[in-house]
Amino acid sequence: MITQNPANRPRALIAMSGGVDSSVAACLMQQAGYDCTGITMRLTHNETLGQSGYQTCCSEKDIEDAAEVAFALDMPYQVLDFTADFRAQIIEKFIRVYETGGTPNPCIDCNKYMKFRHLLDWAEEHGMEYVVTGHYARVEQDAATGRWLLKKGLDEGKDQSYVLYNLTQEQLAHIRLPLGALHKTEVRKIAQEHSFINAQKHDSQDICFVPDGDYARFMEQFTSKHYPAGDFLDQSGKVVGTHSGAVRYTLGQRKGLGLALGAPVYVCGKDMQANTVTVGPESELFDRIVYAEDVNWIAIPALTEPLRVTARTRYHQAEQQATVYPAENGFRLEFDQPQRAPTPGQAAVLYQGDVVLGGGTITRVEK
Repeated sequence: MITQNPANRPRALIAMSGGVDSSVAACLMQQAGYDCTGITMRLTHNETLGQSGYQTCCSEKDIEDAAEVAFALDMPYQVLDFTADFRAQIIEKFIRVYETGGTPNPCIDCNKYMKFRHLLDWAEEHGMEYVVTGHYARVEQDAATGRWLLKKGLDEGKDQSYVLYNLTQEQLAHIRLPLGALHKTEVRKIAQEHSFINAQKHDSQDICFVPDGDYARFMEQFTSKHYPAGDFLDQSGKVVGTHSGAVRYTLGQRKGLGLALGAPVYVCGKDMQANTVTVGPESELFDRIVYAEDVNWIAIPALTEPLRVTARTRYHQAEQQATVYPAENGFRLEFDQPQRAPTPGQAAVLYQGDVVLGGGTITRVEK
């Protein structure tokens, strides 16, 4: 993908989000002797999305912070505009998945389609060997097999390997993640020592284009559609109330239903064609079998036989014991114990120890 630079100093593109993590990643790569160029991807225009942008990543304030850190490091810096691709690849898919009843994970898609694809291409075009990000994960090469491995970050509370499972062998060979062996407290200390403007900046928690968390309002504004009210149904199909649009509810949701049925109820299913939302007791949320497609394998070239793994079906979920089996178009994951609300649209990511085996997008679940 990227040819070696004949110069003595290896060249690296630093993906700078404006946060403390990518700033420290830039600093560490400079200290390691790399010739670094900072790049911020402009992914949205916040005014267009109706957002102030001050609590998101990739906002105007983030661009200012990234530029100031790059200046402090005496490092070349550019802003690249990818708003059109971000709209097509991320925002429109996000809306499409919600409208068909799933729950998307746009951060995974952004890493796959935007950050590592576009930045690696840009790096290659400009003679750079590596793309560097501030993710808390590790990239290592297996000496025995030659395969590149993705491993969990050593800071368990910050590990981001889950959202990087789509990285390919070719990409991993040209990616450097200098924070993988550090804890967040160490990263902030480095930033303070260098007087970075963002040393105490809060981490971005929300979807960058929906910083207030009201994704249904964003979808209606973006599409000019109105998602109409419909029926809440119980497990027998009886109408028990009126909801405010099926896209507004996710599997496992309890709060905000506005139902008084004598016992707590949770969203257990949605029929987007009929615009109905089925509610029931929490016991109805548990499933043991998950099917996934659009699979990417990292530690192995392909799955040819059942393997014992641990797995996550949500970003911050504790890993659970399971067995993965080859299946048509992907894999079948059977957990030792039923899991609460594994949801189509989310990712099932598989681990063996601290190594990411691979992962895929959940398409359906079974009891």
